[in-house]
Amino acid sequence: MSAIHTLTMPKWGLSMQEGKVNGWLKGLGEAIAVGEELVEVESEKIAGAVEASVAGVLRRQLAAEGDVLPVGGLLGIVADADASEADIDAAVTAFQEGFVPPSGDEEASGPAPEKIEVGGRRLRYLKRGEGGEPLVLIHGFGGDLNNWLFNHEALAATREVYALDLPGHGESAKDVGDGSLDSLTDTVLGFMDALGIDAAHLAGHSMGGAVALNLADRAPQRVRSLVLICSAGLGTEINAGYIEGFVTAADRRALKPLLTELFADTALVTRQLVDDMLKYKRLEGVGAALRSLAGALFRDGRQSAVLADVPERLGKPVLAIWGSDDRIIPVAHAPAPGGQVRVEILPGQGHMVQMEAAGDVNRLIEHFLG
Repeated sequence: MSAIHTLTMPKWGLSMQEGKVNGWLKGLGEAIAVGEELVEVESEKIAGAVEASVAGVLRRQLAAEGDVLPVGGLLGIVADADASEADIDAAVTAFQEGFVPPSGDEEASGPAPEKIEVGGRRLRYLKRGEGGEPLVLIHGFGGDLNNWLFNHEALAATREVYALDLPGHGESAKDVGDGSLDSLTDTVLGFMDALGIDAAHLAGHSMGGAVALNLADRAPQRVRSLVLICSAGLGTEINAGYIEGFVTAADRRALKPLLTELFADTALVTRQLVDDMLKYKRLEGVGAALRSLAGALFRDGRQSAVLADVPERLGKPVLAIWGSDDRIIPVAHAPAPGGQVRVEILPGQGHMVQMEAAGDVNRLIEHFLG
């Protein structure tokens, strides 16, 4: 019997209830390979592409550009070339008759962020998955655990995965102490202690990569492997204009051009993304926290801590992933491959590569950890 597969509206982040179809990237009748981007959809926070989980032919486009579908709603059908039209019609009918849109209560009953006290500070974190060797996701400067919304669930299929808000970020306490790399590292070590995580795989993006490097250097016994995504801590250069601009930006006009520097595809910077960032920047204590971190970590427009020798001498598996068009931290900072160090440069991608090329990044990390 020919295989028929449904393509449905994904759920990106805990709050997503529906998504809008921005346009199809593949045409009817086109052959589809696993991992190919089929349709671009937009949630309230960000736009992204839905990838094929199976190979086949795109036989139906059930949603048109501009349509808004609930999470789990039917976007299209990928099927074998020899699947009959009648069988595909029957599959569509069966899906639509059995589909129940999310009620809005499911967010409360599913995984939800938690708060924990570490070193006298309240930290927000989200855990997904069970068992396996734990993975800790560490975001970058000005980010939060939502920077991993395209990665967290995918990586949690075979292990427990934790994403936290560092001090000064998200819904964690805004006290960053002296703003130093050691202070942030102490927080992550304390977070692991509080949750009983003896050792973990660490994945750090940008500033979070520097935290992961520093933790591995200070406490190698706590680290099983490192994934460094467009990582700080591997060279002195950084886009000083972006850092200073982000710290001082106080309105949409100032902030939006800065956020577009993070992405190769500037269309991903939605109005909601800018609004969410402005809302964060206006929280009490955030301005002082960002200024303190920038002053300690990026003093005089350069990175203060360079740990470029750590990947090679750590003696643990290291995967570095970089967007070739990163405008914040130069791709030239990627460590030299060899030994236990693997390097993957993704062409045409920017600094937020884990969001822009989530499927590629997830596959690279999963293969690396596996």
